[in-house]
Amino acid sequence: MFLPYMPDVARCELSLRELNQMWQLIESSAKMNCPAEARLLLPAMVATRTGFAHLEQALIANLVQEKVNQVLANLGTQARYAIDILVRNLFERTADVGFLATDADLCTFVADVADDSGHDHHRASLDAARRRLAAYRDKYTVYDEILLLDTGGRVLVQADMTTPVARSLDPLLAATLAADGYVETFRATDLRPAKSRALVYSHRMRDPRSGAVVGVLCLCFNFEQEMDAIFSAYRDPSHRANMLLLDADNRVVSSADPLWIPAGVRVPVNTQGAGGAARPLLFGGREYLVQTFGCNDYQGYPGPTGWKAQLMVPLDLAFRDSGADVIEGADAQLVQGLLSHAQAFSPPLHELMTAVTRTTRTIGRIVWNGKVTSHTEGNGSGGNNSRLNTILDQISGTGARSDALFSRSIRDLYQTVLAASISQAELTSQLLVDMLDRNLYERANDCRWWALTAQLRRGLTEGGDDDAIKTVLLHINRLYTVYARLFVYDRQGRIVAATGAGPLPCTHVDADTLGRVCALRSELDHHVQRFAPSALYDGAPTFIYHAAIRHPEQAANVVGGIGVVFDAGPELANMLHSGVAGRRNMHAYFITPERQVLASTDAAHPPGATLALPATQLAALLAAADRNGRSSGALMMEHDGQYVIAACSRAAGYREFRTGAGVEQPVLALLLESFGPVRDARELAALGAQAVQVEQMEGAEGAGTGTGTDYAIFHAGGALMALPARTVQEAVPFARVQRAPGNHRARVGMLDVAPGGGSKQFVWVFDLALLATGRAAVITDNSQVMLVKFGAGTIGLVVDDLHSVQQFSSDALTASPMGAGAQALAPRLIKANGGHLLIEEIDLERLALRLRT
Repeated sequence: MFLPYMPDVARCELSLRELNQMWQLIESSAKMNCPAEARLLLPAMVATRTGFAHLEQALIANLVQEKVNQVLANLGTQARYAIDILVRNLFERTADVGFLATDADLCTFVADVADDSGHDHHRASLDAARRRLAAYRDKYTVYDEILLLDTGGRVLVQADMTTPVARSLDPLLAATLAADGYVETFRATDLRPAKSRALVYSHRMRDPRSGAVVGVLCLCFNFEQEMDAIFSAYRDPSHRANMLLLDADNRVVSSADPLWIPAGVRVPVNTQGAGGAARPLLFGGREYLVQTFGCNDYQGYPGPTGWKAQLMVPLDLAFRDSGADVIEGADAQLVQGLLSHAQAFSPPLHELMTAVTRTTRTIGRIVWNGKVTSHTEGNGSGGNNSRLNTILDQISGTGARSDALFSRSIRDLYQTVLAASISQAELTSQLLVDMLDRNLYERANDCRWWALTAQLRRGLTEGGDDDAIKTVLLHINRLYTVYARLFVYDRQGRIVAATGAGPLPCTHVDADTLGRVCALRSELDHHVQRFAPSALYDGAPTFIYHAAIRHPEQAANVVGGIGVVFDAGPELANMLHSGVAGRRNMHAYFITPERQVLASTDAAHPPGATLALPATQLAALLAAADRNGRSSGALMMEHDGQYVIAACSRAAGYREFRTGAGVEQPVLALLLESFGPVRDARELAALGAQAVQVEQMEGAEGAGTGTGTDYAIFHAGGALMALPARTVQEAVPFARVQRAPGNHRARVGMLDVAPGGGSKQFVWVFDLALLATGRAAVITDNSQVMLVKFGAGTIGLVVDDLHSVQQFSSDALTASPMGAGAQALAPRLIKANGGHLLIEEIDLERLALRLRT
């Protein structure tokens, strides 16, 4: 289904088929040219060829599946974040309309002019109301219009005079007058005649003196501008995918590319997420991969009914290479260490690696055993041995080609998996700082907006009515649930009223804060205290935003201020948890550039702590962001004893928020996804030894062709070792060993064998590395066991890997400087590759002595 759209995978499949044909040719050649000598090899060759055929199918299936999963995961992340950001934004609008609909001055204006708004004595109040609406709109740039209407639909005043509206017949007015709370409307409306549709939040208004319903407030959200911002931030940068907002009928509300998929059309959806069946969906005669996510409640607000965010990418564009090779240029030891934990982050990749390693070992063991057999059984039949060695060389060469192809394909699969993780982490860190900035944007606006409240301005100017001020604050705090406390203070810094549980912990704001608030130049300015512990937040760290409250008639005269205590603990944690939801082994943090933790999903780093991340690593992450030309970067690294993918994003602002230098505290979002503990050098060396390809040594003669001695060469204890081939029967996989430690510290178990096809017998298996070096081997199921003739019997020796069987003359032998002692197992060394490579020759007599002691 997907393979035709993946040319790189299709090329890999073709190469694998060609190798399968090569294995068949080798098998046929062995049957024809040396059937007697190859009789023991043919069953293993058939099993190996069959194994490769199954591996081919599994590899191609996994390559395809991982590429599809990567595309779906990226699409899903973008869709989920887009709808999450939109719902959080619209929640703030529901609170705004509830607050502004109770503004005493505006409610009084509507009550007074509803019947005779044309009279001259109301002209001054009309101008004041218009200025007031404009002031609100200037502080909340998310609104493009604010209107006040009487109960008959007559527009009394509006903020946007470029599109004048005299009267509205929209049914939303009747619905709003009948509702206790806000009404959310999205469609065409005569309230916004210049637009094809508008998102309006409306709320009825009451006369503050009589309580009678006198009109309706309408806040018109700048919906198109907001959707453009979301599309720009979360759509695929290559524009191969289109991002859509859908309604309950799966019709397009907004499209990132309306020339491609216009608003109003119905599209297929996939609400099952990445875990659902991956199948292309047809739209407009073209097949797409699709991911769809609906609204999640935020603070009890469900979002517009049925709205969903969706990403659609055409199949013919979905799998084009869109990123750099994340492995290329990375530290080899780091890459190998990460790969050693494939079972944790990609079970299919681990299973493939295990199967390929097992098959490669089988090929190496076939060749190794064949060369050992050709020496021990065929000294008098050189011609047949020559033909057998030719077959063995063909097996070895084709095995190397197969291993190289599978290794390259597994590397591609590994690259795909890591690239997906890096992309997810980077996108998540971007979301988190965006979510934070959007949230703090609202906090900065709220304090400035509420500072305009008539009851607060008059209360501080006239003094004496602190209960009235507290009533206003309590009403606001009920609407805006993200605050732990609101408080108002006078020109001397005395807190005159406050909300919040329990008694007020202090009576005055500090002198520095008071001075900065009183020095604010205009209603558009605010002051924020740096993230730090505060008595007003039960001693926990938080942000506190302040705005100056000014005299009702003398705007230059500051009469006090309002402070809003952000409920940072749960709110910041909620953001972080929403970003990493469902991803185990991933932690998210908000930190300062100095690594102070503002919030985290990691209990070991609570707010106020210093993150245990070296400054050099944080600098490297930010440098990666700079190289990308973006505010975010991601790297693979070691951290806190784990291999991790780390991503970091700078808070870059939202709309006009953070445009003023030095007002807001710099914040970073950091993601750390752990893949497993760091391996030590010895573990990695053992893993690396198991991946060594079987190669002929330069300068060595072929096995069985000269007058020298044939040696069986193998890896053990991190070194190359050898035994005379005549002493070796064969090698078998360690998986056949039954673990049964005995009274010798090097004994690891026993093995049942049937020498020469006879009855079974048991042999003891010993750890050769422990016997030779004193350090136990790192034994895995990929380790090998050599069956060695030992006096009249046989023993098994565990080795890391088999290398080859090669012939060396006596001139290549030299005494080992470490073998002078009687206890040394390798008194002689074999000089290979012109003396540049030394191989330890194990002495069986000394081995026997070591086993007896």
